[in-house]
Amino acid sequence: MGTPTATDDLLDLRDLLSAANPNDIVKAFAANPAFRAAEWEELTTENNPYRRPVRPADLAWLDYSRPMPEVKALRLSALLGHRMLRNIYDAEFHHLPEKLDDANKTDRATFHSPRNRILGALARPVLERHLFTVLEEVRSPFDPGAADTGADVAALAGEVASACERRLAEPGAAFLAARQTKHRRESTTFLLLQLSAFRPAGWAALGHLTLGEYHSAHPDLRPLLHERYHRVLTGASRYRDLLAAAELTPVVGAYWQLYLGSSLGRGNHLLRLASAPEEFFALLGALVHDLIDQAAIAGPLAQAAAEGLGHHGPRLAAEELTPTGAADLVHRILGPLRERFGAGVTRDFHRGFHDASWFAALWDRDLAEQLSWADRIEEFQEKAEKIDQHLTNENITVDLDTFVETNEETSTTHVHNEHRLVMIESGQMHFWNNTTHKIELNEGDKLLIPVSRLHGSTVLSGSCTYHQPIIPDEMLQQFL
Repeated sequence: MGTPTATDDLLDLRDLLSAANPNDIVKAFAANPAFRAAEWEELTTENNPYRRPVRPADLAWLDYSRPMPEVKALRLSALLGHRMLRNIYDAEFHHLPEKLDDANKTDRATFHSPRNRILGALARPVLERHLFTVLEEVRSPFDPGAADTGADVAALAGEVASACERRLAEPGAAFLAARQTKHRRESTTFLLLQLSAFRPAGWAALGHLTLGEYHSAHPDLRPLLHERYHRVLTGASRYRDLLAAAELTPVVGAYWQLYLGSSLGRGNHLLRLASAPEEFFALLGALVHDLIDQAAIAGPLAQAAAEGLGHHGPRLAAEELTPTGAADLVHRILGPLRERFGAGVTRDFHRGFHDASWFAALWDRDLAEQLSWADRIEEFQEKAEKIDQHLTNENITVDLDTFVETNEETSTTHVHNEHRLVMIESGQMHFWNNTTHKIELNEGDKLLIPVSRLHGSTVLSGSCTYHQPIIPDEMLQQFL
């Protein structure tokens, strides 16, 4: 017998973990040093696309063995789950920083290692089941309303055209929220951070699909997709210029800690379909939705950039789709495929389109609420004072967590599964939720953090003791 190789060791590891508890597999994947908790200087990682803090300590109590219900789609297991899943997908892509240094060389070795990719392959179905089974709960069935061959394509084209018309007329609450903020540059910057979390993933999914071999089944499909991917490539300078207006870089994962779970989820949905050949038709539906989404937000995004950043460059959309154009695109894509492969083609396309639409709506709500909260931190400090006074006056006892942290100890960005106050007993910390500024909290300061709002903190003093009372929803409503 020969000497065992590194590959043999990895295969043994795969066999071992295949029989393990699903949560143990997820923990093993998250134990990669590149995913360790963030340190104080790592709010952003512009020169390290491999450094992806996951907050592994929380995996001790989060349960990924079961599907996530819709009500928890913006909770902590979703945020950390989508962080881990993006790491799994991205480990199969090529990434290079602007320049190599000791830190990114070390993280690159572990991020792209065979061990990490094997563990990722094991953790992937666990995470996908937890994060995406919810789509079966929320998905509307597709009923073409006619039985003759090809009528389902026409019905689906009409549904897509109607969706396009609605999106163009109402691009979303997030852009309205951004326009209503007092701190326009900050809100526009955060909006762009979220765009950078999922839009390049959509482009990558489109590029991946263009490499497939399906010419004999649909001779016109590859040129159609190549044309749209070419528009992505030729428009890349617009994307870079837009980010530069907010002093941001297009490096993948540069603002990892500030991506909302819903932003990562939108990209992950497309990457999941792109990396699963059996999902070919669903990916087509999701990509058509992505084209509609790009067209729908192009105007509001340009307006936000002009008002918040003073940027007046060309629109980012690769294609100015209209409802008629969207319907025609469905016919061009699906007509030959439906004729060859039957009604399952339209059902899968509809599934991909509908699921992408659900993720987009979730993102819109999540981002709108995050922008509004971040813009009104002073109000939420006042509300925290009032809630604390109410608890004292009424002698109300609520669950409470207490933390004692030392100098430069950092809390990797996260969300809470309930409403919480942050109350500083002693010491000083920086609290942050954007790249643009940090909020200083000193002894006696208080802040209300509603459920699912992304935030992190860094201790500035020798030590900091703070408390987090958990506020019931019915109590919170009295102060909103």
